[in-house]
Amino acid sequence: MTRDDLIAMLREQTPACGPARDALIAGGDFVVWDGLVPANRHAGVFRGRMRHSLRRGHTIDGLADSVDILKHAGEAPLRTGSIDAVDKSSVFTIFLNSTATVVVACCGGRRPTTMEAADASE
Repeated sequence: MTRDDLIAMLREQTPACGPARDALIAGGDFVVWDGLVPANRHAGVFRGRMRHSLRRGHTIDGLADSVDILKHAGEAPLRTGSIDAVDKSSVFTIFLNSTATVVVACCGGRRPTTMEAADASE
């Protein structure tokens, strides 16, 4: 998969897709892993991450939408990937179909700064 392929696949599946696409256009790094995992297993893991982030006062763009999409996809095997902004200030998780030709969902956004992380642990 090329950068341009992934840029074209990131549409409006979730609110995080636009910022993830912008990160790629700006030259951010990306990776798509080969392994396949059922969508509903991802839904369970990311539902837990959503609860944890909300308890800490963090919001993750597109996370609730991604969990819903993944839950409804059931046993469909998905690939996962990651997109990092050039300056590493933002990171996105992408979920693709088994052939890595369609982005199913995307979540992520700005990484917490050191100060925000310190505040969350208090």
